[in-house]
Amino acid sequence: MSAATPGGNVSAHVDSFAREHLPPPEAWPVMRFELPELQYPARLNACTALLDHRIEAGDGERVALRTDAVDWTYNQLQSAVDRIAQVLVNELGVVPGNRVLLRAPNNPMLAAAWLAVLKAGAIAVATMPMLRSHELQQVARKARIEHALCDARLVAELRNAAEATGLLKQILTFNDGALEAAMARHDAPFRAVDTAQDDVCLLAFTSGTTGEPKATMHFHRDVLAMADVVGRHLLQTAPDDIYAGSPPLGFTFGLGALLVFPLRFGASAVLLEQPSPESLLGAVERHGVTCLFTAPTMYRSLLPLRDRFDLGSLQRAVSAGEALPKATSDAWFDATGLRLIDGIGATELIHIFISSRPEQVRPGATGKPLPGYEACVLGADDLPLPPGNSGRLAVRGPTGCRYLDDPRQHDYVVNGWNVTGDRYRVDEDGYFWFEARADDMIVSSGYNIAGPEVENALSAHPAVREVAVVGAPDRERGQVVKAYVVPSTGVQAGPALVQELQDFVKARIAPYKYPRSIEFLEQLPKTATGKVQRYSLRRRAEEQGSA
Repeated sequence: MSAATPGGNVSAHVDSFAREHLPPPEAWPVMRFELPELQYPARLNACTALLDHRIEAGDGERVALRTDAVDWTYNQLQSAVDRIAQVLVNELGVVPGNRVLLRAPNNPMLAAAWLAVLKAGAIAVATMPMLRSHELQQVARKARIEHALCDARLVAELRNAAEATGLLKQILTFNDGALEAAMARHDAPFRAVDTAQDDVCLLAFTSGTTGEPKATMHFHRDVLAMADVVGRHLLQTAPDDIYAGSPPLGFTFGLGALLVFPLRFGASAVLLEQPSPESLLGAVERHGVTCLFTAPTMYRSLLPLRDRFDLGSLQRAVSAGEALPKATSDAWFDATGLRLIDGIGATELIHIFISSRPEQVRPGATGKPLPGYEACVLGADDLPLPPGNSGRLAVRGPTGCRYLDDPRQHDYVVNGWNVTGDRYRVDEDGYFWFEARADDMIVSSGYNIAGPEVENALSAHPAVREVAVVGAPDRERGQVVKAYVVPSTGVQAGPALVQELQDFVKARIAPYKYPRSIEFLEQLPKTATGKVQRYSLRRRAEEQGSA
């Protein structure tokens, strides 16, 4: 007998792992589906809606994915997706509900693999290319992953993770001919698995303040909801739009901006494997990009290069991943005539939920809740505060937090609200203004970095006796990781040791997490019970600025 989804639909999942590890419904946030476009049918496969329906509508010969080397039409993308789905099912033995890890820089094969996993009724776990073996081990263990599709250039760390965990038994590589050869053996169309709208199709990992990753669980309907709110209402995506940006498809910010939004509306996306400032602006010029997506740090890096490129095609520019300083917003407007669209989103809610269209932007403010969402700030009693007050940002709408088997569900969901860990105030006109992070997360250049994870990496070095990591203010990156280190006895502190420790961290965890600033202390400030007083170190970092 088939099991039921949380909404009472018949689940297509043969592997019930995800369904069994959803939080209990009473721990979910309140969900809102008032908008007509959010009324999805009970049977829904997001790949069918994003790709097959576009072709049925006559978009087969339109370009879907662009690179400097090759363009893929919707027909070509569908062919690749169907072949990969055939390989997953018929050669790797993937069944609906299995988790499939994906590892690659942004490129068409990664996009096709992501869609193929959904079409096969499985669950996509896209990871960032920079993750190291230790982090991949955490992902594999948390989600109990046996199957992976990996760019051959990035397979070494994944194979190390497979050996360490005994998981990831089936790893098939691409861009070296392995997956491509398997695809060539299958030319029949693949019929999408008849999934329910509330079957899990995506596990998106986000770091917690402890460094222990959390897996956010999203349904087929959630994937479409982010397009039908952000792509439709905020960006007003049209078939002639060409999207480009820096976020990896392993971030839900990048997944929406560079795959889901354009496909939902018959548009196209430029995929860049190495999105440097020069390559981003070059892509705008070469491909006629109409909408750009990146973090405030990158926009600051683009400004000095602006006059070297023709940006005449650009109509919109979206900033997310960290708070957008008013100075950056104003400088971009002065240089381009375009007002940056600021937005706050969360992996827990899959994408942006507060923002403003360009004509409604109030520089310095994040914006207002997007259609389908409502937001407030909560006081110490967990009740909404009136305008003018500061508090914890809380939001609810058609998407929301569902952690995979994680007690932190009860911290994120409070009285039916998703509480994001940000402090905001809301003004009399309903605009939300960012004030600070409410937890130990360091947000640097749009990346979320858990201080304890960096501490754990540094602590493994024999020269480190004690260490505490905090975020230090930085004009370019918003924050940088700063480590306060007490050296081991007899160790000479100095620039050479700083470089050694930085290289050590880069080799153990994703390089973007390394401490850009290290200060040596004789002892760490502690409470009477021996706990490190991180608030004291944060204040010290704020007073000093980043080194």
